[in-house]
Amino acid sequence: MSTDPRVSPMLGLAVAVAAVSGGAILVRLSDAPSSVAAFYRVLFTTVPLVPVALWRYRAQLAEVTRSDLGFATLSGIALALHFAAWFESLAWTSVAASVTLVQAQPVFVALGAWLLLRERVTSRMVAGIVVAVAGMAAMSLGDFLGGVLVGPRPIYGNGLALFGAVMAAGYVLAGRSLRQRVALVPYVVIVYGVCSVTLLAIVLAEGHGLTGYPPREWAIFAGLAIGPGLLGHTVINWALEHLESSVVSVSLLGEPVGATVLAFAFLSEAPTAFTIAGGAVVLAGIVLTATESGT
Repeated sequence: MSTDPRVSPMLGLAVAVAAVSGGAILVRLSDAPSSVAAFYRVLFTTVPLVPVALWRYRAQLAEVTRSDLGFATLSGIALALHFAAWFESLAWTSVAASVTLVQAQPVFVALGAWLLLRERVTSRMVAGIVVAVAGMAAMSLGDFLGGVLVGPRPIYGNGLALFGAVMAAGYVLAGRSLRQRVALVPYVVIVYGVCSVTLLAIVLAEGHGLTGYPPREWAIFAGLAIGPGLLGHTVINWALEHLESSVVSVSLLGEPVGATVLAFAFLSEAPTAFTIAGGAVVLAGIVLTATESGT
């Protein structure tokens, strides 16, 4: 790991968690199609980094092997599907449920590493996965059976959020070793570039326009790029150079808490008792899994 960074990694991580916590609120406030918001969120994050990569990291970009480029492409496609599914989920379920479920990616990373990479699974990891799945079931079915729903189709929205978590795990697994060989800016530019192209294809396939949105929407797109994008996920990638990955993963569990508080403050959206209880169980399961696996 790198040593003696100019900025405290824990401070940077705290800023990143605060930044990503506002992402769901901005998506909910947007009237644009979810895939359009996702596309501009990634595009506006990528564009400022391109000249930096070409100017300061040209040699590193030229050294990226064909194999690494292939894994970066898979990582970018998985990231695009993550954003597309998660942004859409926010139209159908509560912010609290969506953000908590999409943060379950460490659970799916552990499962994927076991199934695809033959990495060992400890009893603690199995316990964490079981606990997290139980919490997911409580969140998804509890409100439905209790007759108190937040969102027009919460089961569908929760399913999209879970798919987003699976795709986020794919993004992590595909790019897991790349960050050991590729510098942060070239890595981000390549993966985000592929992600942008994939999201553009989704937007066009759905028949949505790329222009004609009011200034309010462009401000939201920019906010998504600057906040969750540049100050959020890019800083998280930087923090991974200086902190244990398990510390970063567990710290990111502050996002569901922060997003839930912001949703209550700005959207008057109060989570149900089942969402709060199930969400707490999910977070406990993620902590068990992430701290044991180092995800």
